[in-house]
Amino acid sequence: MAEKFLVETSARHVHLSAADIETLFGKGYTLTHKKDLSQPGQYACEERVTLVGPKKPIANVIILGPARNATQVELSFTDARTLGVSAPVRESGDVAGSAACKLVGPAGEVELTEGVIVAKRHIHMTPADAEKFGVSDKEVVSVKLDSNGRSTIFGDVVVRVNPSFALAMHIDTDEANAAAAFGEFYGEIVK
Repeated sequence: MAEKFLVETSARHVHLSAADIETLFGKGYTLTHKKDLSQPGQYACEERVTLVGPKKPIANVIILGPARNATQVELSFTDARTLGVSAPVRESGDVAGSAACKLVGPAGEVELTEGVIVAKRHIHMTPADAEKFGVSDKEVVSVKLDSNGRSTIFGDVVVRVNPSFALAMHIDTDEANAAAAFGEFYGEIVK
């Protein structure tokens, strides 16, 4: 039997810079830790923002902490169409020349000229995990997800290797819906 790993759905969310946290929530503001996420050191915050695009706003968008060097918005293609933006598929952090939108918080607004992406599906692995699965950092693989009536093989999955990662694949809500990947779900690399 092939080795399997957890597949998690990463819903729309925002990563904020320290400066943008202050603009949106007030000078000296600190985000409120709500719950830890599967990746060590990452957490969901109590605070929410509204995303505003040319078409329609999306309210109540979760913020993930801690603060980052640059603000980034991660959406599904469905979300991007709702906002009316043309978000490219990119790895997290690769925001140069990506889509724009406005973020609205209780104390102010931030006009992003870039930073809106559809996150490229990926698997977080430690070096030991990568060795076990026979893959390397930045390798692109295919992953099979078996579900009741909607089994799917996703191509173009980037392997991301770092000693601080926890083994898990991340897909967006559109991808999870396509594969009926609900609840606790597992995938396997296919070659």
